[in-house]
Amino acid sequence: MIGVLVTFTQTGRFDRATLTKIAGELRGPFEGMAGLRFKSFMLDEDGAQARNFYVWDDEEKGRAFFTEELIDKVTGIYGVPPKIEYLDVVGFVDNSGA
Repeated sequence: MIGVLVTFTQTGRFDRATLTKIAGELRGPFEGMAGLRFKSFMLDEDGAQARNFYVWDDEEKGRAFFTEELIDKVTGIYGVPPKIEYLDVVGFVDNSGA
């Protein structure tokens, strides 16, 4: 299992309403995506960083998803290029079915 943290950092602040709209518009393709266990769209308290967090069942699929084409696309959407960090998920709690 692999986690991927994608961070977009603005020099100013992201508009929460705009990010909420982006999350709503981009949600569909991720629903039921093979190998993707979890994805979240987040905004930090200061509004300077938008973060997307993914948990993939398979490291190869997780790494393969972030192509140069995808990076160019999300740079256009968020207005700044992302920083992508790959994380080894050593434990996971899922209470969604509880």
